[in-house]
Amino acid sequence: MQPKKILVVGSSNTDMVIKTNNFPAPGETILGGRFLMNAGGKGANQAVAAVRLGGLVTFVGKIGDDIFGKQAVQQLEDEGINVDFVAVDPENPSGVAMITVDRKGENSIVVAPGSNGTLNPADFDKSLTELDESEFVLMQLEIPIPTVEHIARMATQKHKKVVLNPAPAAQLPDELLKNLYIITPNETEAELLTGIKVTDQQSALKAATQLHEKGVEVVIITMGAAGAFLFVNGSSEIIPAPKVEAVDTTAAGDTFNGALVVALSEGKTIQESITFANKAAAISVTRIGAQASVPYRKEIAN
Repeated sequence: MQPKKILVVGSSNTDMVIKTNNFPAPGETILGGRFLMNAGGKGANQAVAAVRLGGLVTFVGKIGDDIFGKQAVQQLEDEGINVDFVAVDPENPSGVAMITVDRKGENSIVVAPGSNGTLNPADFDKSLTELDESEFVLMQLEIPIPTVEHIARMATQKHKKVVLNPAPAAQLPDELLKNLYIITPNETEAELLTGIKVTDQQSALKAATQLHEKGVEVVIITMGAAGAFLFVNGSSEIIPAPKVEAVDTTAAGDTFNGALVVALSEGKTIQESITFANKAAAISVTRIGAQASVPYRKEIAN
């Protein structure tokens, strides 16, 4: 089957990463190890994941008029992503993220959104021709929530399938939830959205049921090494993830979401798509970096 076009709307950041044994305590200075500077941002990461895994991708975002933004867009273009609808903010810098990764592969991140925080509905509306040609719209929450609401509403009116990765965690209006085809929170994000602490399959079902009752057709709660919890058509199941040794979890969720939408765009079932996404995310956590850790299609057995 010919894959359908995917429209990814979201953030583009430059990630500055330091590897260290332990995270510093408040007021403490520690010596770290290796330093890396990578292209990142949840939106850009998911666009890269989707294109590397076989998707036809257009990215809509906003950068500053600076070297970080120009490099980020060039890298996306080099990946084969359509960047015709990336706007430039003349007043704010491009987004940056300061990331510390400890010896267990866990990360601690502070993001300065910069131009990502000024992506507005008018910026998106310049890409409506692309929306018309796309079947899936993939978004995250590193851009303003009113913009996310506008896009979800426009896409739903045009009978497009909206997939929202609600990260970083935030409370969302019911008006947005009813315009979503799929939502993909992790346990922390699911708890913030529903007030239900997600620790196992039973609590995941309660949280997913609440989101479904607010209008989301399919709920996928990612649960790290345990895999992904799926709630669809009144039934639920855990789809397990491959067992790997994690080195850096920075873009695991982004890889999962990009892979999920690619598989769906190719006509795979939701269960097959999650299995594919789990495989891609498992590979990404064995590597350091955000976009640098995203695998290519040939690395994943279908």
